[in-house]
Amino acid sequence: MLSFFKKQSNQSAPPVSSPKDESDGQKELLRKVRHLEIKTRVLTNQLFAGQYHSAFKGRGMSFAEVREYFSGDEVRDIDWHVTARMNHPYVKVFEEERELTMMLLIDVSSSLKFGSRTRSAQELCAEIAGTLAFSAIQNNDKVGVVLFSDKIEKFIPAKKGREHILLIIRELLTFKPEEKRTKLAPPLEFVTKVMTKRSIVCILSDFVSFDDYSKPLLIASRKHDVVSIVLNDPLTNELPDVGLMKLEDAETGHLGFIDTSSKKVREHYRSEAEKNKNERDMLFRKTGIDSVTISTDGDYVAALTELFGRR
Repeated sequence: MLSFFKKQSNQSAPPVSSPKDESDGQKELLRKVRHLEIKTRVLTNQLFAGQYHSAFKGRGMSFAEVREYFSGDEVRDIDWHVTARMNHPYVKVFEEERELTMMLLIDVSSSLKFGSRTRSAQELCAEIAGTLAFSAIQNNDKVGVVLFSDKIEKFIPAKKGREHILLIIRELLTFKPEEKRTKLAPPLEFVTKVMTKRSIVCILSDFVSFDDYSKPLLIASRKHDVVSIVLNDPLTNELPDVGLMKLEDAETGHLGFIDTSSKKVREHYRSEAEKNKNERDMLFRKTGIDSVTISTDGDYVAALTELFGRR
């Protein structure tokens, strides 16, 4: 299994915080929450509101009313009982049962803290989750969250409204998981049991999992509309040629050296990354779920637009 690595850093004991430090910390958190809200809401308003509605369909069609028949209406929609009473053709009008629930399964394991560019996968995840959440509530859908590592770390039941989305954003920016590793089976099994009605299930993860999640994914995909959003950092695909590096596995804590100047080492690393990607993509195809890979140095707006356009 290919896992994330990060450079080892010297750690010292954390300084004792003062009331002023805590106050400044709260102000900084509010600033981050507000900044993320503005950014994701702007994207939602300008780009995704209509696309989200088209991409994620309601549970079916329900009867709304009858109206007079107009040229071009489907003959099969004629309500013959009303037509007979009124001596004039009337048709049944149906509307989509729109209200849905979106569950965001969000990976909070240590590997997402890694970032070789301007932002980490964790920061990218928060932006994408915020964008999806605001898109959902603009369409009057509920949003819930499952934060997971190798277990369920936190469950936020689905609700509507801006305040609920701000709560979710705050959790994404501040939550500290108990465990470091990733297992995808627990959140998939959890959402299959908890969500009794068909829902939208968006998995945001690097999909570097320490378990076989193929069966839980298949079961979840049969019950729900599952979408996978693979969060990727360029360094997980290909090593740079920078000589001997001392590295630490973000999820296991294992320390080791790797000679990145060796072409053979770099080629093996690239080959393993490609193998894991192909296996993951094959699983997504077998289970029939839509997926998109978004890089920490890429444009997630374009990636989400492409994903919505495919559905």
